[in-house]
Amino acid sequence: MLSLLVHLFLANYSAGGITRYSLHMDDVLPFGPRPRPRRLWGSLSTLDHLHPYAKPRKIYPAPDYHNGFIYAKIYGGFEKIQSSICDLVAVARLLNATLVIPEIQATTRAKGISSKFKSFSYLYDEDQFISALSSDVAIVRGLPKDLREARKKIKFPTVSPKNSATPEYYVTEVLPKLSKSKVIGIIINGGKCLQSILPATLEEFQRLRCRVAFHALKFRPEIRALGNQIVSRLRVSGRPYLAYHPGLLRDTVAFHGCAELFQDIHTELIQYRRNQMIKRGTVKEQLSVDSVSRKINGSCPLMPEEVGLLLQALGYPSTTIIYLAGSETFGGQRILIPLRAMYANLVDRTSVCSQRELSDLVGPEAPLASDMAHPPPPKTEKELVDEWKRAGPRPRPLPPPPARPYYAHEKVGWYGWIGENDTEPDPSPVEFRRQAHRLLWDALDYFVSVEADAFFPGFHNDGSGWPDYSSLIMGHRLYQTPSGITYRPDRKTISALFENVSDHRYHPPRNWTLAARQHLNNSASVEGIVKSAMLSKPVSFLAHPLPECSCRTPKSPGVQSTKDSHGRLLFGGEEECPDWMVRSLAMVSTKNNEPQNEDYDGDLPEDDSSQDTQQESDRSDMNKSSEQDEEMDPDD
Repeated sequence: MLSLLVHLFLANYSAGGITRYSLHMDDVLPFGPRPRPRRLWGSLSTLDHLHPYAKPRKIYPAPDYHNGFIYAKIYGGFEKIQSSICDLVAVARLLNATLVIPEIQATTRAKGISSKFKSFSYLYDEDQFISALSSDVAIVRGLPKDLREARKKIKFPTVSPKNSATPEYYVTEVLPKLSKSKVIGIIINGGKCLQSILPATLEEFQRLRCRVAFHALKFRPEIRALGNQIVSRLRVSGRPYLAYHPGLLRDTVAFHGCAELFQDIHTELIQYRRNQMIKRGTVKEQLSVDSVSRKINGSCPLMPEEVGLLLQALGYPSTTIIYLAGSETFGGQRILIPLRAMYANLVDRTSVCSQRELSDLVGPEAPLASDMAHPPPPKTEKELVDEWKRAGPRPRPLPPPPARPYYAHEKVGWYGWIGENDTEPDPSPVEFRRQAHRLLWDALDYFVSVEADAFFPGFHNDGSGWPDYSSLIMGHRLYQTPSGITYRPDRKTISALFENVSDHRYHPPRNWTLAARQHLNNSASVEGIVKSAMLSKPVSFLAHPLPECSCRTPKSPGVQSTKDSHGRLLFGGEEECPDWMVRSLAMVSTKNNEPQNEDYDGDLPEDDSSQDTQQESDRSDMNKSSEQDEEMDPDD
């Protein structure tokens, strides 16, 4: 009885210190069943006037003749495939040629993928690709039969253009060969076959790139359907989600010399790949470099731990849903532990999809021989006796103990060889199939990231000259929803911020939090778009398709045009949207009837509730708790 009285007394006493948290509705967007803080998920008012518009502005008739056929082989990952196809269509239009649907080498039948798909249809919808570009370029599924036979006999010339190939190169070097042979092959290894920035006279070719990337290149229906299901499941509770791509790829960190940021076996794997790049001439530097100085210079990816701290500085609560994009995260789950500790709702496609759904996306595949090393068959008793008799004179020293066997989990994956050999073996059929599967996972995550309420890249504008996954997503979001939240952090600035709190990064001072928040907020605004465009647009036009592929509403606020050092527009100077689009936008705006969002700049609001309101809430909670305690049944 005494213990019960003590319990009731403590419960009644402790209830006086409980306060109820109140959320300011002025900072909450009015849509969705759950409150959405305006400054974390709301659209940017400074970019509301921009809208996607990639249709031709001038007379743009389709050519009534063609100089021949162009077939192409594309090597590389998803980002290189996506960028290369857009360049190929522009080249075909430039040469007035008929384009044969490109061959994606990572998805050919020889790689062990499902016989249900051809190479291009493994990722994309062929019918949509052909019909969407019917007024721009003639596209066929394959060469005529007689030309196919001649191609097998290698009777047609092939070219391997550089990433920065100019239109003059195609007109002077490729067009004569095409006119003579009527068929030419283009081999693409670096992710591009045409320079990113074209002359002003070829501005319509830039819009053609946009039409290819954002309208013609639709994923096949199964990928789109599963992507829509993932987006619906992430938003099932009415809460928004943030997509995050770490950018931790083995080739990327090896190219930039970031091996020392990892540990043990991962450092050795990075150095092995970097040595291969040096031998091929891809890397012109030494094998061992100072990774810390590279990190400070902004040449290495942001680690997941740092991204978690930055999201906390922005004000994202620990319950935020974060979707992890990308088919490869070098370092595995271990490197994600700090981020998962800060944000428990860190999910990926395996968390929100069943194994059956993912296997249905892959399609039926024939079983392949395992690349695991099989143990030798056991010897019979007769074989053991014969071996003993042939062993020589006795007594003999005991043989050395057998080596420790390698277990299955130690040999699975691309790193299984390092425990036994000093040389990486050639990819097995199983590994080729995994590479094809990674294209599917990248395409699926690309779809989910473009539809996300916010996007945070771990590594973009890496300076390698290759298209990167995060930049393509950011460019697609900039075209489709310019006012959406897309962060573009400057890694050099972020590294300097973390250097200032290296000893207490989990408990930084308030001025550090405000500085990090201001930098990230600016990176999502016009200032960040312009700064990022100066680095990304010379490498990949699809990373910054403005102002060529956008238009502005007539009543939009005056925006100052920004140009680069060569006088080319980076932001501003967009043409006005056509009347039919303005009327359509007005109807949508009236239907939604959403209030104007605040600008994204500024700090998150503090709790400014008055002292009287706080005391009244305390008294209310205390009285409520006392009434509950008085009604408690002692027998419960």
